[in-house]
Amino acid sequence: MSAASFVHEPSHAIATPRPTLLFAIASDDIAEVRRVLESGEASPNDDVGPQSALAFALTSGQLRNKTEIVKLLLAHGANPSSVKATVMHSAQNSVTSVSRDGEEGEKRSKLEDPVHAADPATRYYISRAQAPQTRRASALIHRTFFRPLTKVRYEMIGQDRALEQLFRVLSMPSMAPMVVLLCGPSGHGKSLLARRFGSLLDVPTHTVNMTTLRSTHDIWRSYSMNPYEEPSASTLADFLIENEGKRCVVVLDEIEKTENDKILSSLLMPWELGRCSFEAGHRHVNVSKVIWLGTSNIGHDLVFEHHSSRASPAEPMTRDEYVDLMGILRPVVSDRLGPSVLSRVTTVLPFVPFTADEKLAIATEALFTVAEDAATRLPAATVEKLVRDSLQAYVPAEGARSLYRAVSTQLLETL
Repeated sequence: MSAASFVHEPSHAIATPRPTLLFAIASDDIAEVRRVLESGEASPNDDVGPQSALAFALTSGQLRNKTEIVKLLLAHGANPSSVKATVMHSAQNSVTSVSRDGEEGEKRSKLEDPVHAADPATRYYISRAQAPQTRRASALIHRTFFRPLTKVRYEMIGQDRALEQLFRVLSMPSMAPMVVLLCGPSGHGKSLLARRFGSLLDVPTHTVNMTTLRSTHDIWRSYSMNPYEEPSASTLADFLIENEGKRCVVVLDEIEKTENDKILSSLLMPWELGRCSFEAGHRHVNVSKVIWLGTSNIGHDLVFEHHSSRASPAEPMTRDEYVDLMGILRPVVSDRLGPSVLSRVTTVLPFVPFTADEKLAIATEALFTVAEDAATRLPAATVEKLVRDSLQAYVPAEGARSLYRAVSTQLLETL
């Protein structure tokens, strides 16, 4: 018998896992990173060599889709503190081997911090993930059907207090249908949240453009008009029958802009009893599991007046300030839509003006969206200057749209 036959692998050997997440990130492939994370093949907190997946993404200088990959990792639960741990370890080694001066070591640590070197949008999302308020709000729906909605923080900028209140409402057991109105100035994320609600929960969505309705029956005959979805051949009535007794989402866009105020009376029974009949003599359809989302500009002026009256308008809104705004806004919505309608609404969520950091993040995302690959080749200092210069053309009443326009103008003069 040969000596080779007596050679055995040690019993304590550990199999090396397939580095699927490493390959996906290094390949700069957003779809593959998403697939790996959603399939469970890898955790967002897995180490990639000597550092975390998040730190690896942040320090990979060749990634054109760095911000999107970082957002995906954070949305799936990547821990931002892992980046700090990597930086501290790197700085400690650097100071030990190179620097004997504590001040020089501190400066070196800052220079090596990938978060500090990131663009404003990436810094914003990492800061958002670290915020205690984010963790507290996410915990409200952690064990519920609505848990996937926490990912929306990495698809929209701002509105932390609105999301917190939304999660509070969704965490409360209720037998009544869920009706949520998103109100406030244009360009502040209302339609984006409504549009992403159903897809994050992986349930079907039907969007009604309320400005096109002329009679009380039109709402049930309306086709879904979401510009980001394939055209639908189903009316709202068809949609509700097909999804009877199931979770689904109905978005009522620009709910206050119906030509006839009586159109909203068609929603009184569905919103109160969870049943509706589309025509006289027809059976009632069970719509108790439907989540109704209405978007509206009602309270536009009120939101800005409240913002200006705050003790520190430049600071993020506190919970108490937001509750105060909700209390002031609800009667205004009642005056516009009518008390019979509003009495059946679960909650009215005001969308508030952006902070300075939020505006910087929006402008940065606008830059990478408008300029595409050209933006990835710009020096970091140029990116920072472009987005900061664009803030001078910010129009509060237009919100994010004004920043996209301003960035486009800046690019014409730069590229």
